[in-house]
Amino acid sequence: CFITELHNADLSPDATLALARVTPGVETQLHSLTGVTEVYILRKGSGVIEVGGVQRRVAAGEQAVIAAGVAQRIRNDGADDLEFYCLCTPRFRPDCYVNLERARP
Repeated sequence: CFITELHNADLSPDATLALARVTPGVETQLHSLTGVTEVYILRKGSGVIEVGGVQRRVAAGEQAVIAAGVAQRIRNDGADDLEFYCLCTPRFRPDCYVNLERARP
């Protein structure tokens, strides 16, 4: 997954905005954000998002709201890149990221 931060500044503590790109066949790491709500705004492509253990198909033009502390990941099962904006409120900070992946045998 490739993430480009578009806006994340000390002077704007209420929100951050990033653009994420997931290549075909790739699934992001299962994770949650402590104290931060995240909205995915799909811009290009399609895939399967998992939020709180529930999976659903998503495509360009759709949105997904992920409450703070809820496990999430997204998989690109299409032939083209999956791109989406990540709007975090309040501001994303690296210490809010919680890796929920288990060691695989």
